[in-house]
Amino acid sequence: MNKAHVIEHLRFALTAQLHNAKQAAQAAHDAATHEESVAETQYDTLGLEAAYLAQGQAERVNDCYRAIQLFEAIFNGSNFHQVREGALLCLMDENEQVKWFYLGPHAGGLTVTVKDTHICVVTPQAPLGKQLIGKQCDDEVTLTMAGRAHTFVIVHVM
Repeated sequence: MNKAHVIEHLRFALTAQLHNAKQAAQAAHDAATHEESVAETQYDTLGLEAAYLAQGQAERVNDCYRAIQLFEAIFNGSNFHQVREGALLCLMDENEQVKWFYLGPHAGGLTVTVKDTHICVVTPQAPLGKQLIGKQCDDEVTLTMAGRAHTFVIVHVM
């Protein structure tokens, strides 16, 4: 796995999220300021609802900008021996299935695909991220999901 390719895919995905958020914010703003959104009676809340939606979408845009800034701060890091923010890592479960993760500062759950391999962003605040911090190759982590314990071995840390 080439970490530089993963980082480029993450940059593209974060930029795409920002673009989508901007479009949604613009559409929400247009709806909130449209002449049909003006309240006709005291019970007409269409304009108020549209304004709340526009505010939420604007916050989403700001969140996307923040995510890009946080990721850019760690993208320049080289390969690591211990798991920390900016590490690309490969885990193997008890069924010998391989899973790839990027320990990022934000955007947990974001998934990119590089050469048919899915890489999922996990944050240090996530249960898996908390267990991974400071670990090295061949260390094990156990995560309980749906009442069942799953053990993973760290195969690669980059």
